[in-house]
Amino acid sequence: MTTVVRKRKPGHEDGAVFDRELDDFPPELRWREWMGRIEAVLFASASPVTREDLARVVGQGALVGMLIEDIQAELVGRPYELVQAADGWMFRTKTQFANAIKAAADLGSQTLAFTEMEMGVLCAIAYHQPIDRSGLKDIFGKDVSRDLLSRLRYKDLIASGPRSPRPGAPHTFVTTKTFLTTFDLQTLRDLPELDLAVGSAD
Repeated sequence: MTTVVRKRKPGHEDGAVFDRELDDFPPELRWREWMGRIEAVLFASASPVTREDLARVVGQGALVGMLIEDIQAELVGRPYELVQAADGWMFRTKTQFANAIKAAADLGSQTLAFTEMEMGVLCAIAYHQPIDRSGLKDIFGKDVSRDLLSRLRYKDLIASGPRSPRPGAPHTFVTTKTFLTTFDLQTLRDLPELDLAVGSAD
């Protein structure tokens, strides 16, 4: 019995090869197609898409930055924009329309409203990460409750960091990629100068 082994061709599972280069397209139409692809990928993603991922859907000679600039130019005057956040790019509604969005939808528990203490602890973690509960206590002069930290973790704004060098090697906390996108930051270096507000540790 002869066993026939078929080698799979590179490309999609349905056998179609994804054409990045579009050599058969006129230059202007090719550029428009690449812009459309980048928009589609960003529109379909709920989190920032990296430049490297976007480069996979356009030709090797295409500059992702220039394509993004052209998309941004077309969005002037629209209620949403293409912004750089965390380590990538994403669509975001403009802040001036926040109240309209809230009025149209019952966001319920999806809102990211913070108490003064939650915001203070979040800032402390952002500026001093990785930091453990003892470190937070040093900053606020009292224990920060586990419930408060759990709420920030539930919102995916903080996560566990490396073990602290303190005796007992307690867990530390760090901010997440969601933290960067929520506060429209590309990196932690974009954090503004801020006086930490100290309140009661509920």
